[in-house]
Amino acid sequence: MALFEPFTQRSLVLRNRIAVSPMCQYSLPDGIPGDWHLAHLGSRAVGGAALVITEAAAVSPEGRISPADAGIWNQAQADAWRRIARFIRAQGAIAGTQLAHAGRKASTAEPWNGGKAVAAASGGWQPVAPSALAFSDDYPFPAELDEPGIAKVVADFRAAGLRALESGFELIELHAAHGYLLHQFLSPLSNRRSDRWGGSFENRTRLLRGVLSALREVWPDRLPLWLRISATDWAEGGWDIEQSIELARNVRELGVDLIDVSSGGLVPGVKIPVGPGYQVDFAARIRSEAGIATGAVGLITQPGQAEAIIAEGKADVVLLAREELRDPYWPRRAARELGVEIEVPLQYQRAW
Repeated sequence: MALFEPFTQRSLVLRNRIAVSPMCQYSLPDGIPGDWHLAHLGSRAVGGAALVITEAAAVSPEGRISPADAGIWNQAQADAWRRIARFIRAQGAIAGTQLAHAGRKASTAEPWNGGKAVAAASGGWQPVAPSALAFSDDYPFPAELDEPGIAKVVADFRAAGLRALESGFELIELHAAHGYLLHQFLSPLSNRRSDRWGGSFENRTRLLRGVLSALREVWPDRLPLWLRISATDWAEGGWDIEQSIELARNVRELGVDLIDVSSGGLVPGVKIPVGPGYQVDFAARIRSEAGIATGAVGLITQPGQAEAIIAEGKADVVLLAREELRDPYWPRRAARELGVEIEVPLQYQRAW
């Protein structure tokens, strides 16, 4: 079965084509992961996934989505991630981390606390963005980044890449999707600049290309670097699949090994045709037309569905999010349903 064939990325061999997608837990004091994250992420590795990617780890305090977000901007956070990465690897999975900056979506409350702007008196801060445009009326008004601010963003991602390496992660995914800072620079709907960071496709992609180059300076050639993008904003005049394909061609030359293809998140209120595998065709087009490996994500829930995506060459890996929240042992269930024998921990063999 194609879903359980190994997948090689540089020096790493993923034991199958199933990855755990980054999923924010909004449960970290001072951005430091603890027992919850060891159990949460560790159980997905025990469950049989080939790759477990942490939730978005902010590269700076102002890059957090909420005050309870994960971080990787200081040594205490890096030290705490080390224990988790080590446990994931011990279960035969690859430990990956997603580096992120929320941009204008920062300083907002946890979803179960309303998800709206957090005032300074309650621990909020000043968000930054390519242009001084708020995501919505419920979100903070961002400050437009100046040249020193943009240089700091690049430096923060570079430093986070070094900390990720120190923490024992073997794969980085750079978050440029879902309306966060790098995506905000890509889309004309959120980037209204008239300087070298806005306007043309080359200018709007300049920051992302600079961050990727900075990461590749510190991230070893032997280790993969993935990029998550939103293939479309689902909004007229925004970022779209044609620009995504062109971006994929460009970043392939900068050392990106796989495009994790999601969509949306940049502007509120858009109509998205959500359904099983609704983003898979975007991954298939990027894979075919840009000549780069892709990951498919979005309402992939059934083993047969995941198998078909890989077997038909629409993507190289599938990334599961909510299905992995519902069932951390989904890969083991998928193997059983598809008639594939996979290694089972000694402690669990009597159940198989």
